[in-house]
This record gives sequence, structure tokens and C-alpha cells, in this order.
Amino acid sequence: MLIVTSAVLAMRCPECGKMEFNDFSRFVFPRGKTVNIICSCGALKLTVVTKNRVYYSLRIPCPVCESQHPVEISGSGLWSGDVTRLSCLETDLELGHIGPESKIVEMISKQEQELEDLVNEFGCDGYFHNSDIMYEVLSRLHEIAGRGGLYCQCGNHKIEVDLFPDCLELQCKNCDSVNIIYAETEEDLSVIRQVDTIELARHGFRCLDNLADADKHKKSRHKRSKT
Repeated sequence: MLIVTSAVLAMRCPECGKMEFNDFSRFVFPRGKTVNIICSCGALKLTVVTKNRVYYSLRIPCPVCESQHPVEISGSGLWSGDVTRLSCLETDLELGHIGPESKIVEMISKQEQELEDLVNEFGCDGYFHNSDIMYEVLSRLHEIAGRGGLYCQCGNHKIEVDLFPDCLELQCKNCDSVNIIYAETEEDLSVIRQVDTIELARHGFRCLDNLADADKHKKSRHKRSKT
């Protein structure tokens, strides 16, 4: 029987948002000693301690709750060869994964491919004004949401996204708030690259680009898809 002794942690940094893989080998965690997993930017990503290597106590800095979630996972679960999901205990928002590197890479690649396929599906018939910009904006939005930076003031983190030829419309179904993100020019892409969080106003309307021409709000749009 093959005994699994190593895995990787795939988690976006709660501070800089960068996705990095960190070694999660059995031998990285000595008994009774706390091990801090640090991002290349210097921020704390995860704290791990084990007394007997049967159970591992994790503390996860959560960008959503701005607190640390305590999680206890069995060694048999960590080294089973399956992927362990780490999530916010309050919202169930996905924060990271631990598992074999091959499975983690495959999972992330699949998510990226699904996003690219979505853009290509509409881009091939000229639906988007600029398919390349739309893909980059969607990718950035995915990064922000992945680390808990997309939410509504009412407390909802499950934000729906409607795609239009020149923008994305974010909607909170709890309070009907709306946020518009434009996605047709390099300037639009620059705007979303400069933000780490997108907060929808409770019962309100916002546009991510506060410097956008007011005429943009008057454009006629017809709903085509949701993601």
C-alpha cells in the first residue's frame, strides 16, 4: 500500500491575494511546535500545530471575518490522497485546499479553463466588445471573490454576476443591490486591478469606476448569461 507523506497547501494570501503552493509534508510539523506558513509578501497564511501527528490544529486567517478560524483535521484525512477544503466557518466561503499537488493543480487549471471557456463561448460570436479585456476582468474578479473580497453590506457573500457586451453586473439577491464593472478598455482593466475588495451598497447602486463618463450608465443592455 502506498503511504502518502506529502501534500501542498493552495491558498490565496489574505493580505496580497497571491496564490502560492506551500509544502505540507508530514515532516514539516514537529510534535508540539507551532509552524507558521508565510506568504512571500510576509503575511501569515496559516498556523499549524500537532501534539501526536494524529490530529492537526489549524488556525486560518480569514479575510472575510477578519479573524482566525480554528480547524482540527485528522492526519489520516490530510494524508489520504484526497483534497481537503478549507473554508470560512461563518460564510462557508472557500479559503484554500490541502492535497496532492497533482490534484490541486488539476483543480485550479479546471477552474481557469471553465472561466476561459465561458468567455470564448460568447466571444466567438462577437458578443463582447473586447473578449480579451472581459477575460482579464473576470479573472481578476475571480481572484477577489476567492479571497473573500466580494460581498454586500447586508452580509451576503453569494453575489450573482450577469454578463453584458461591455460590463459585468454584480447583484445581491438579498437586498437587490447592484454594482457595475466595465470591461471593454485597458482603462477598465486598470480600475479593477487597483482594488482588493468590492463591496455592494445595501439596497444601492454603485459603479466600480467612479471616474467613468456618466453616459455609460445610460447604455442599453440586454441580459445574456449568468455565471
